[in-house]
Amino acid sequence: MTAQTENVPEIELNNGVRIPQFGFGVFQIPPEGTAEAVRTALEAGYRHLDTAQLYGNEQGVGDGIRQSGLPREELFVTTKLANDAQGHDNAINALEGSLQRLGLEQVDLYLIHWPLPSQDKYVRTWTGFEELLRAGKTRAIGVSNFQIAHLERLAGETGTVPAVNQIELHPALQQTELRAYHRTHGIATEAWSPLAQGELLTDPVLTDLAGKHGRTAAQVVLRWHIQLGNIVFPKSKTPDRIRENIDVFDFALSDDDLAAIGKLDAGHRTGFDPDTFGG
Repeated sequence: MTAQTENVPEIELNNGVRIPQFGFGVFQIPPEGTAEAVRTALEAGYRHLDTAQLYGNEQGVGDGIRQSGLPREELFVTTKLANDAQGHDNAINALEGSLQRLGLEQVDLYLIHWPLPSQDKYVRTWTGFEELLRAGKTRAIGVSNFQIAHLERLAGETGTVPAVNQIELHPALQQTELRAYHRTHGIATEAWSPLAQGELLTDPVLTDLAGKHGRTAAQVVLRWHIQLGNIVFPKSKTPDRIRENIDVFDFALSDDDLAAIGKLDAGHRTGFDPDTFGG
C-alpha cells in the first residue's frame, strides 16, 4: 500500500459499503492503452477505478488489475450500463458481459449511465439492478446523470434509494440544489468531468489559488471536490498527470478559497443535458 492510498478518505454509502473518495476514470482512454493507464494509476496509489460499458475499455481495466498483482479486495471497481441495454432483463445480462470483460465475479458499484427519460425504462432497469444486488453480482447500485425528478420517481415506484448519483460537477457547474437533495436522501455525490475537461484551468481565480498553495490549478479544483465531500475520479493517460492528480492530500483550501471558487458557478455544462439526452 502506498502513502497516497493511505491518504485517500473513504465514504460510507447508504448500504454500508465504503468507497474511496478519490479514484481513476478511464473515459476516452483508448482500449489499447487502458491496461497501462490503470496499472500506472494503481502504482500511484489509486484503488478506485471507474469505467462503463459505453467506454469500450472494460477488458483493459481488467487486464490492468491483473497485471498490477493487487488483491481484488483492495480495489473498488465501478461500471455503468450501456444506454441500449436498459430494461430489467437487459440490465442483468449486460452486467454479466461486463464481468466477463473485466475478469471479475463481482463489481463494487453498478450504475445506470443515463436516465433517458424519453425511453421511460429506467424504473424497470432499476428493478433489474436490485436483483443483481441481491444476487451478489454488485456490492452497491446507483445512477448517473439523474435529476431530482428522476430520483423522486425511482423512490416513489421502487421504495429504494441509489447509493450514488454520478453527475457532471465542477466549479462552473456546482449542482448546489442536486447535491443538497443527495445529502438529504443519503445519496453520495460523484463528480464526472471534475475539471470541466480542462476548460477552467486558466481561470484567474484558480491560477491565483494555485500560486498561493504552490499547486496546479487542477490540484486546486480536485482539492475543492474533496473538501465539498464529492467522490471524484479524474482521468488521464499521462503518467505524470496521473500521479499529480492524486497528490492533493497534504494541503487544504481555506473558507475564503472555497468561497472564491463558489463564485465561479455559471450553470455551464460540458456534456449533455440529462433531461433531453437520448430523446
